Amino acid sequence: MNWEQLLSLKRFGDTEKRARIAQDETRLGFDVDFDRIIFSSEFRSLQDKTQVIPLSETDFVHTRLTHSLEVSVVGRTLGRRVGKVLLERHLNLVDLGYTFNDFGAIVAAASVMHDIGNPPFGHSGEKAIGEYFKSGNGAKYKDQLTAKEYQDLIDFEGNANGFKILTESREGISGGLRLSYATLGAFLKYPKESLPKKPTNHIVDKKYGFFQSEKEAFLEVVTDLGMTKKSTENVSFFRHPLAYLVEAADDICYTIIDFEDGINLGLIEEEFALEYQIKLVKDTIDIKKYHSLQHKKDRVSYLRALSIGVLINEAVAIFLANEEKILAGDFERSLLDRCKYEAQINDIIKISVSKIYQSKEVVEKEVAGYRIIADMLDVFINAVNNHYNGTPSNFDSLILRLLPEEYQVKSATLYQRIMSICSYVSGMSDGFAISIHKKLTGNSI
Repeated sequence: MNWEQLLSLKRFGDTEKRARIAQDETRLGFDVDFDRIIFSSEFRSLQDKTQVIPLSETDFVHTRLTHSLEVSVVGRTLGRRVGKVLLERHLNLVDLGYTFNDFGAIVAAASVMHDIGNPPFGHSGEKAIGEYFKSGNGAKYKDQLTAKEYQDLIDFEGNANGFKILTESREGISGGLRLSYATLGAFLKYPKESLPKKPTNHIVDKKYGFFQSEKEAFLEVVTDLGMTKKSTENVSFFRHPLAYLVEAADDICYTIIDFEDGINLGLIEEEFALEYQIKLVKDTIDIKKYHSLQHKKDRVSYLRALSIGVLINEAVAIFLANEEKILAGDFERSLLDRCKYEAQINDIIKISVSKIYQSKEVVEKEVAGYRIIADMLDVFINAVNNHYNGTPSNFDSLILRLLPEEYQVKSATLYQRIMSICSYVSGMSDGFAISIHKKLTGNSI
């Protein structure tokens, strides 16, 4: 892979290459990407989607929206710092008009939308959709779908749903948000289809990045960017290098900030903050300043800021030291998996899992999310299919009036009809999903 091609400004529908040197410096194409995401309805729904504590009533716990904004800030810094050195190594990019801000803008845009495809109720939302098709009422569709189509459903993936949101054409709107291919490439952490599942231990095979319904759009993007094929038998590619920075930004934020949320909520004792994070910040912390802070929230915030700074330095250094391997597709792990603080990061994640992610409050609300999502899928899919088959009940007809027109797919393909409903449900905020479920079950009357 080469950087000139990887930094493509091309968008869906373009017939000619967009030259970087011809860009308006006051509003670069990569900045336009960020703006389009921020103004999208899908991004706005993240303000009421679970990050750590589902349906939390506190005023400081992160939602998917605040998490995404924080990841974009870290991503911008990572991109700029890496870009500054890459321009010194690849002078042809300077001649073409690229600056270190381009790298920062690409990573920031890809970072701010990294969770845009996640269903309500956190990662349990993905699992709830998958379980519905694997062992719930949706299992009856297995024999009517191809193996890869069915795998898309039973292993429903927020990353793939995000790519669908960003690229899916609708009547009058071609190419979704029409983002630059460089930004879409950086977004694709797992540039492969759902099968085969985890064929190797390479980081790109951990999950998958697109549904069968977006296969054509995916191939257009990765081909334009010159991303290297990983497999000749299945659709699988090595990552766009900047996807490693997007992943690192997310890893840094959820590791440190979820931990901070747990402490502020009282789920984790404050003593653990210093005990676990001192190993990260021992070279930068001012102990006198730390002890001078009177409030727990301020002390934890101070440790968080130092920890993020240390991990940014690590991620940048590892990326630059391994640039050739990354471009060749030979870098098989995430950046933070290779850093000298890997053990400390794993310790923090371990206590977050036991104290936060598996806390009684979280589990109870995730259980409710499973039921809500399964019920909605059942009602809406049955209504759409019965309408298509010409056998709708009066109840089905009423349900279709609740379904926005853009999701009422009249396709002859069962897969497309099901995916349309999955897109509708996964696009809901937590609160809206609860509201719709109450209407469907008669509890809002």
